[in-house]
Amino acid sequence: MIGIIWETGFGVFLLVTVCLGGGAAYMSGRSVALTWRPVYNVFVYSAGLACAVRFIHYALFGGTLLSPQYFAVDLIVLAAFASVGFRITKTSQMVGQYSWLYERQSPLSWRQRPLPGGVPPIS
Repeated sequence: MIGIIWETGFGVFLLVTVCLGGGAAYMSGRSVALTWRPVYNVFVYSAGLACAVRFIHYALFGGTLLSPQYFAVDLIVLAAFASVGFRITKTSQMVGQYSWLYERQSPLSWRQRPLPGGVPPIS
């Protein structure tokens, strides 16, 4: 049965799109952040990876190569993984590079450190 999200089966979707493609997308998002490039590069690289994932679905598992619906699903999943990789790496960079200015708020965000003496920071 063909699903709305996966075409050749849920297991194939998990293996190819989530595990293989998601891992590659996470690493590409991480590399964009490590080279201090703008965030839109994450989506450009995700589109290229979505083409590769779509080809793997077609060549190995008999899926449709030029399917806008499944390409969009692959692109959304890969862009999500790449965005998380970008944001985690960028947070580590900002906290490490500018430790006197920023502190980690969560794995995906940072905030400005309070000034000494309890003076609130100027926004």
